[in-house]
Amino acid sequence: MTQPTQAPLSPAAGSAAAASAANAASEAPAPVPAARTSHPAPNTDGIWYASYPADVPHDIDVAQYESLVQFFDECTAKFRERVAYVSVGANLTYGELGRKATAFAAYLQSIGVKPGERVAIMLPNTFQYPVSLFGVLKAGAVVVNVNPLYTVRELAHQLKDSGAQTLIAFENFAKTVEQALPGTKVKNVIVTGLGDLLADGLNPKGRLLNFMLRHVKKMVPAYNLPQAVPLLTALSTGYTRPLIPMRAAHDDIAFLQYTGGTTGVAKGAMLTHRNMIANLLQAKAWAERQLNGEVETVLTPLPLYHIYSLTVNALIFMGLGGRNILIANPRDIKRVMMIIRHEKFTGMTAVNTLYNAFLENEEFRKRDFSNLKLAMAGGMATQKAVADRFKAVTGKPIIEGYGLTECSPIVSMNPVDLTSLRDFEGSIGLPAPSTQVRFRKDDGSWANIGEAGELCVKGPQVMKGYWNRPEETAKVIDDDGWLATGDIGVMDSRGFIRLIDRKKDMIIVSGFNVYPNEVEDVIAAHPDVREVAAIGVPDAAQGERVKVFIVRRNPSLTAEQVIAHCRKNLTAYKVPKLVEFRDELPQTNVGKILRRALRDEELAKQKPA
Repeated sequence: MTQPTQAPLSPAAGSAAAASAANAASEAPAPVPAARTSHPAPNTDGIWYASYPADVPHDIDVAQYESLVQFFDECTAKFRERVAYVSVGANLTYGELGRKATAFAAYLQSIGVKPGERVAIMLPNTFQYPVSLFGVLKAGAVVVNVNPLYTVRELAHQLKDSGAQTLIAFENFAKTVEQALPGTKVKNVIVTGLGDLLADGLNPKGRLLNFMLRHVKKMVPAYNLPQAVPLLTALSTGYTRPLIPMRAAHDDIAFLQYTGGTTGVAKGAMLTHRNMIANLLQAKAWAERQLNGEVETVLTPLPLYHIYSLTVNALIFMGLGGRNILIANPRDIKRVMMIIRHEKFTGMTAVNTLYNAFLENEEFRKRDFSNLKLAMAGGMATQKAVADRFKAVTGKPIIEGYGLTECSPIVSMNPVDLTSLRDFEGSIGLPAPSTQVRFRKDDGSWANIGEAGELCVKGPQVMKGYWNRPEETAKVIDDDGWLATGDIGVMDSRGFIRLIDRKKDMIIVSGFNVYPNEVEDVIAAHPDVREVAAIGVPDAAQGERVKVFIVRRNPSLTAEQVIAHCRKNLTAYKVPKLVEFRDELPQTNVGKILRRALRDEELAKQKPA
């Protein structure tokens, strides 16, 4: 699935009064929708239903579950004996997952975590993530997903902005946590090691793994967090405490899922229980006819803290009683191949760059794919060359769709049966059930078939708004509930959507959003930089890479110094790969730097090649 502007995969806004009441309860101001001129409905409305597979419903029943907690409890009871997750060669059953999540929820309540309180989770793909995730939800709190690779600056911003008072983190990143805590509201810190939940740490393999990472490979930097509680201690306490059931309502916030938008300031998209239930039911209705085996196994190399993997892998496959193979570090392709060497997975999700890396591996190319039913792409645009090669190697197509954090994340999907019969064509598919899609032209009117416009979405998966940012919410959600995505697209007569341009300046590196303002702000803080502009340039491996143009204050400043400065303040995928120094940057008559002019220059250079 493609994220905004073919980047990473993210209830329609209600009345102002209802939004105000709901947000007041959760300490967030109500979204204030902007009034926009009303125009007649376009002739594109609903035309996509004629292209739906016969057994896919036009609408889904969001009232099927009152909360994600009800969904979780139903799945863990129904599939109690099945394996839910596989990690580091160990299994975690649905029954054990339910027991551990309940214990963790009881522990959180015992230390004073209240309903609606934000709890940050900073974990990679290990057993600890689903245990923490569903434990937080069962305690009635709000999950704040955090990328474990964040720098101190990035983590501090997210903790301060969300107001999180509790943080669960991998001990490998505890040093970053220590440095980021000053100025935040965090008072509870829970730390865990990779081997902790392999039989609750009693398994010799788990203890050995922790010893190796801490003392042999030195992958756990020394840290000082005197208030930190080991996760195993938290669970032991939780097992002895009763859980006070928390009944979440549809409009209660389940996740603050951070996304930067075009401003570079990370904003928390308020995703409610209704939003998430709607999206998992929309996707489940679309794919379950394909995934109808006794036990479906999905390969999960994308991080579960990412909205795409969270919805598709963690939630949809849970509804199917599926088995998730967790990959903690997908960049280590050799290790990934070792993990899946004897696995016969029926589904997989990945971004274009990861599919490409798999295809470069000889062992992957030689494996048996007869069990594979569904390969899904998300996070960035899938390149035709990669899709064609994947089909040649596996005999199966890559199913691409489109989504964004603000839509929980799925907006559109390609039908599995139709896609399997035609070559990859780059369409992002048809609107999901219960989803309306229109294209707004520059004059504010709705585009018709074949006319380009900004893709706008309306449906039960559309976020409640941005946390504590009513003005930003009003910029993207109008008074009729239409969310403006910032992407320019067009719909054909069959209802299929194609993205043709991006309205945003967002850069997409290996499926992750990089916001030019953030990169520019970090570089501009360097004393030897006078002006800076950041753009994305096409890259065969990563989709795009970051290039910066700098006007130096000190002529001796080097590209190596710029990159070293960025590495101290930005996650690796945000660090510029290309640095060009100039005497001046193109600007408007009021002094605004023209990123598009720089981007056009770069594209022109590449055309002859």
